[in-house]
Amino acid sequence: MTTPTSSAAETGTGERTEERVRNLTRALISEKQRGFLADRPSAVAALARLRRGAGKQIAQVPDLWGLVDTGPLAEVPEGRRRPTEAELTRAEDAVHVAVTLWALHQQSRGTAMHRLGSRTEPRGLGTAARALMRPGDIDEPVRKRFVRAGTAPTLSVLAQRLREIVLLLRGADIPLDYGLLAEQLYLWQSPGGQETVRRAWGRSFHSYRPAGATGDDTTGSGSAAPDDSTDTPDKDAS
Repeated sequence: MTTPTSSAAETGTGERTEERVRNLTRALISEKQRGFLADRPSAVAALARLRRGAGKQIAQVPDLWGLVDTGPLAEVPEGRRRPTEAELTRAEDAVHVAVTLWALHQQSRGTAMHRLGSRTEPRGLGTAARALMRPGDIDEPVRKRFVRAGTAPTLSVLAQRLREIVLLLRGADIPLDYGLLAEQLYLWQSPGGQETVRRAWGRSFHSYRPAGATGDDTTGSGSAAPDDSTDTPDKDAS
């Protein structure tokens, strides 16, 4: 298994930091998504606030501080190593970017735009970008946006470029696994992580097959799967 060195350290629950980022993001979004789809006023209002942070880092939107509870990332039971300040900062930024992008994606949609990926139904970024295109055809403007995201020099720029893609996904009602995206955003910030994540996104883009296609190998929007994986354990492909 090959992952960036800094992300391999274990934190409070025995999970690696990237696993905690993924699981916390999924839990946060699932709760907010249920409330929004049930038309609860508090959830609708929270989504409206969150989407104002889409494409920005957490330090740029102090109005959202406290709305996305990243406290569990720093919780460490006795005998476990506390994450370093650098790990916590990367983790908090990854969760914030993913949750706010989901809020933008979910806006005005009557179905869930965050859905877990699996080997049979991958829902990673590369798969979603390819699903925007007609079978057998490469939409050049979409491809260019996807490439631009992959070559972003900083997390701030990456968040802005992902925002462009999310708007396209929203228009096409194509869901995304935002827990997986958050995990990859965390790894992207780690030493050597950009290459790892770019490779995963590119592999999932090229391995995409439309539903019902013959000979498809649409494995892995979950983090153990080949196409959108970041070389993490099999239990995460769910």
